[in-house]
Amino acid sequence: MKLSVIGVGYLGAVHAATMASVGHDVVAVDSDEGRVAALASGTAPFVEPGFDGLLRQTLDSGRLHFTADYRDVAEAGLHFIAVGTPQRPDSHAADLTHVYAAVGSLLPHIRPGAVVAGKSTVPVGTASDLEGRVVRAGGVLAWNPEFLREGFAVRDTLKPDRIVYGLSADAGRAGVALARLDECYAPMLSSCPRLIMDFATAELIKVAANAFLATKISFINAVSQVCDAAGADVTLLAEAIGLDERIGRRFLRAGVGFGGGCLPKDIRAFRDRAADLGVGEALDFLADVDAVNDSQRTRAVRTVRDLLGGLAGRRIAVLGAAFKPDSDDVRTSPGLLIAAELEAGGASVAVTDPAAGPALEAHGGHAGEFVAGVQDAVVGADAVLLATEWEEYRRLDPAQLAGLVRRRVVFDGRNALDPARWKAAGWTYRGVGRR
Repeated sequence: MKLSVIGVGYLGAVHAATMASVGHDVVAVDSDEGRVAALASGTAPFVEPGFDGLLRQTLDSGRLHFTADYRDVAEAGLHFIAVGTPQRPDSHAADLTHVYAAVGSLLPHIRPGAVVAGKSTVPVGTASDLEGRVVRAGGVLAWNPEFLREGFAVRDTLKPDRIVYGLSADAGRAGVALARLDECYAPMLSSCPRLIMDFATAELIKVAANAFLATKISFINAVSQVCDAAGADVTLLAEAIGLDERIGRRFLRAGVGFGGGCLPKDIRAFRDRAADLGVGEALDFLADVDAVNDSQRTRAVRTVRDLLGGLAGRRIAVLGAAFKPDSDDVRTSPGLLIAAELEAGGASVAVTDPAAGPALEAHGGHAGEFVAGVQDAVVGADAVLLATEWEEYRRLDPAQLAGLVRRRVVFDGRNALDPARWKAAGWTYRGVGRR
């Protein structure tokens, strides 16, 4: 098939390369000429396991092309909209500027009967609003939400756990979109469920899933606060309740909270849209989910302050600037937010991360001094704070680090370290909700 992908950020670039890898001819377009040039040269502008090799392979095959000219997508029979929907600066609502701009730039160049499939996470009702514009241009609209996890995006695209089609209420248009999407996803459909539904349900799935995951994370973090107060151990508690098949073990690790570009903004946009629909009270609990998440960062700072007898004049090493391992995404990073609070309390902070250095440089204005490696970060430190559970941090030798720090104090913000090992090396260890 000849496909186009509109938007070459994280979602769009991964989708374009994976679709090319299964045999389609893909043209990916974006108005950011610098990003287009980087990808066209085989340089990935973000960290994602497996993507660099896939990008070079599909470029070399001749099946993947990047462009800044929308005229180059005219031959495609299927166009994916994969642009970002960040939180608006003036409210909790999703900013749809990029979605409407992408569709507006695409429609003058589509051929009759072409299918435009939205992958961006949008408020319910967006597809219905866009359908008229697409139909007037001679196209057909579908909504095909993405479910990528950073760090697993290539695998999640090639081996998805489900594929969702949101189709038009018009039977003829729905049939065209169904056939075109089935042709595109034929290599995956033999091994995963294909779910067919209306626009509104398809739009709600991603935000509902993210709201559930955020609630599960904040639930165990709220319980960790009770465990701290009661002298209980949240890791043992989570193991026990996770064995209940109704609950499950995943997303039950207490820590300093979630971050990134999806969960925080999606739960806020979900609440905002529910309020627009007159059912805002149904999702009021998500405000508490958000509040618990924020409070975990403040509690981490308070714990370090109490361990050190104050923050003024203390040097603290923060291990991890990306919001999760195997990523360089620093959006709403717990580590950076904690670093800012530590600095505000009078501490000097050294931040390190295996992958996020370039992203931090581009991000600008972050708290703390960024240093390249763990040893540079911990030299002379009064406390070490683990904010991102990179594997290389989990494997750190506490005995070796003991000779570099000023005080052997470690706060395990991800409950990812072995407390016995660190204590045996003479460290004062604190985790989240752990005895």
